[in-house]
Amino acid sequence: MLKKKKKEDMDHTELPDDMSAEGALMNDETAENATAENSGSSAEDKLKGELSQANDKYLRLYAEFDNFRRRTQKERADERSNAGKEVIVSLLPVLDDFERAIKAMENSTDINAVKEGVALVQHKLKNILTQKGLKEMTSKGEAFDAEIHEAITNISAPTNDLKGKVIDELEKGYYLNDKVARFAKVVVGS
Repeated sequence: MLKKKKKEDMDHTELPDDMSAEGALMNDETAENATAENSGSSAEDKLKGELSQANDKYLRLYAEFDNFRRRTQKERADERSNAGKEVIVSLLPVLDDFERAIKAMENSTDINAVKEGVALVQHKLKNILTQKGLKEMTSKGEAFDAEIHEAITNISAPTNDLKGKVIDELEKGYYLNDKVARFAKVVVGS
């Protein structure tokens, strides 16, 4: 469309005497080629600019993601290192009670008072752990379940109704927030 317009303009304009129509057309074509080269290089420059902007955006986004990844890893490591802090702080009074009980045992002649003190410390410890979500398993007399019990040994059952059931509990099992925290070590009747 540009060529047609230029040709029409050339047809309507008067040429100087020393220029012929062919010379004018050649000058016109040279000008068009120069314009095409300029527009081509400007389009190329434009594409190069867009490419560099896209690369810059990509690099910035990658750096931002990398920073995010590092920050979350650091936060997770901090959470893991401080995860038990709340439980440990809540157990410190029990530790203090045990230290007092040891001092009292050194000077005490009444064993019943020492037993009472140790029983109180145990009760306090159980209450704190229960508040944190720890719950004891009841295993004795229950049917053996490999999901919550660890069979240490089998013995012959004293009666037929105890076959396949837990006869004795060597180590208590515990749930923590309704998940098995420690399997109960039991003796199973066979």
